[in-house]
Amino acid sequence: MKKITKFFFFSLLILLFLNGCNSSNVNGDIFQFKDSYVGDNGAVGSIVMQLPYSEYLNGFELKTKEDPYGIILNYKDLDAKETEKNYKETAIYNATFIFTLVKNAKWVTFNFDDQEYKIKKEALESWYGKKLSEYTSEEDLTKLTQKYLEDESKVNQFF
Repeated sequence: MKKITKFFFFSLLILLFLNGCNSSNVNGDIFQFKDSYVGDNGAVGSIVMQLPYSEYLNGFELKTKEDPYGIILNYKDLDAKETEKNYKETAIYNATFIFTLVKNAKWVTFNFDDQEYKIKKEALESWYGKKLSEYTSEEDLTKLTQKYLEDESKVNQFF
């Protein structure tokens, strides 16, 4: 009986330890960072780590010296199967979330392996015909982006 009790408590301790190591904020609600600023390295980092292709992110730069403020995201080692279409869609999707959550971000540059896309907040809001700051949930913002990204010609017109 004593061995079973020790085994039970030891197993419980291991489970608690593993659960504690796994309780990061990465899969949390991204909208907890709404109204962040470009200068808040921690908030911007948490946001970009929850966006598509974050596993390929090779760092980011915050441009806060002069207005308009912006963010540069550098990606590397993306799979060869990724196409220009996917890069464009990723840039629009990620920029939409960044502009919605980061209050003073006016532009975002995406550096993929062999492509660079610079998206300005004003142009993206004009494309959507909506103010991104009005969105308050991930679900609603995702629906908006998916609706616009379905039309490949509309995506190409943006660029």
